[in-house]
Amino acid sequence: MEASATPLGYGSKSIGRNGDVGWLEYILLSVGSGSVAAASLPPPLGAALEEYTDAVREVGARVLELMAEGLGLAEENRGVLRRVVASDEADKMVRVNHYPPCPCPLAAGQRGVTGFGEHTDPQVISLLRSNRTGGLQIMLPDGHWVPVAPDPDSLFVNVGDSLRVLTNGRFQSVKHRVVAPADGEQSRLSVIYFGGPAPTQRIAPLPELMREGELSMYRDFTWAEYKKAAYKSRLGDNRLDPFELFPAAAQDCSSNAVQPPAPAPPHVAPVH
Repeated sequence: MEASATPLGYGSKSIGRNGDVGWLEYILLSVGSGSVAAASLPPPLGAALEEYTDAVREVGARVLELMAEGLGLAEENRGVLRRVVASDEADKMVRVNHYPPCPCPLAAGQRGVTGFGEHTDPQVISLLRSNRTGGLQIMLPDGHWVPVAPDPDSLFVNVGDSLRVLTNGRFQSVKHRVVAPADGEQSRLSVIYFGGPAPTQRIAPLPELMREGELSMYRDFTWAEYKKAAYKSRLGDNRLDPFELFPAAAQDCSSNAVQPPAPAPPHVAPVH
């Protein structure tokens, strides 16, 4: 608690610097090369963090290779997405979120208290693990929210904004949120690894992916430029708006009320 989140370190209820709040406490650490935040941890925790992030980083890189294969890239080009997050200068972060049961009284018709508001991740790829307490929800393309069943033995992979740009919209960044446990329920604990590019990495649709005559949906930018813009935004903002060359129809993200989710279809986060 001596290291308040600015944005790295410990935070409680306040998320970022722009007025977003949630029913949680968290610690956000940079785990890139030469990170002061990770190096200052107690040695046992630092060693565990390094071992975990090395392993999950490799999982994320392998997933990106498989995504490149699924996009139909030639075998010699299937490492192009992996290389974006695998360099020594890559911006890697770990976030631990703790959502205690919320004793707050609910208004009539309200189904839960916001633990972490709806948002997309700005990085390339995110890998999340949680305990057995639910609360994570994702938005489907039709706007319906569906719950993701918790499974401590699984990694949940989210596409980030940067991957959306790199694939020229073929993969959409996943809007998600967390509803805090109700009074009497168990706390939710989650650990998220964020795989980002190096600060100077150019974010633009991959030439290897673009078909003849295909236009980029986004203007070029660097990861440092996008990260700076993301820190100035609210959680629910579409951070890609200023970078779109062909803006999509505006979506209403003004409401913070948690609406009841639709039942999860069978293809969403099956528990194996």
